[in-house]
Amino acid sequence: MNFGNTTLETDRLILRKLRPEDSDALYMIFSDKPTMEYWGCLPYTQKQQASESIKEHLAYWDSGKSLCMAIENKDNPGLIGTTSLFNFHEGSRRAEVGYILSRTYWRSGIMREAMAAILDYVFIELDLNRLEADIDPGNAASAGLLKKIGFQLEGFLKERWIVGDLVTDTEIYGLLQKDYLGGKE
Repeated sequence: MNFGNTTLETDRLILRKLRPEDSDALYMIFSDKPTMEYWGCLPYTQKQQASESIKEHLAYWDSGKSLCMAIENKDNPGLIGTTSLFNFHEGSRRAEVGYILSRTYWRSGIMREAMAAILDYVFIELDLNRLEADIDPGNAASAGLLKKIGFQLEGFLKERWIVGDLVTDTEIYGLLQKDYLGGKE
């Protein structure tokens, strides 16, 4: 994939390429235990982890492997979360989506607004046929968001992840281009 200089904009948000100066804000999110409760890795313990993560995401962006975008509030610039597209399968025109948001902004509609921009980008600009999300079954907020924006629960995988010493299950959600675009008419 070629992501170029993709930037997405909504009424309240800008979704943009990560920058090295996002490191402190990214560390604040990824070191927060409640925010990381359902994430696929342990909370960060060193600021260097955030810097390394940004370097990795920028390399993946440039190579077309994945797209991790900073979510920024227009009224208060600075990273408040991220949304990612990854595991692209170009032949089948599908990818996975992930997202995380600072606890300060939970239940504000920001992630729903960011995901609306991502879905337009995925299904209109990239012309993907399918988008998938893999979430912890205990993450009711994420499940609620996915359902509100049109995803369907499609499967349950037992003991799919091991994070630290915790073995967790996964729920798989999917959204098809025809269902998303059909719902916009």
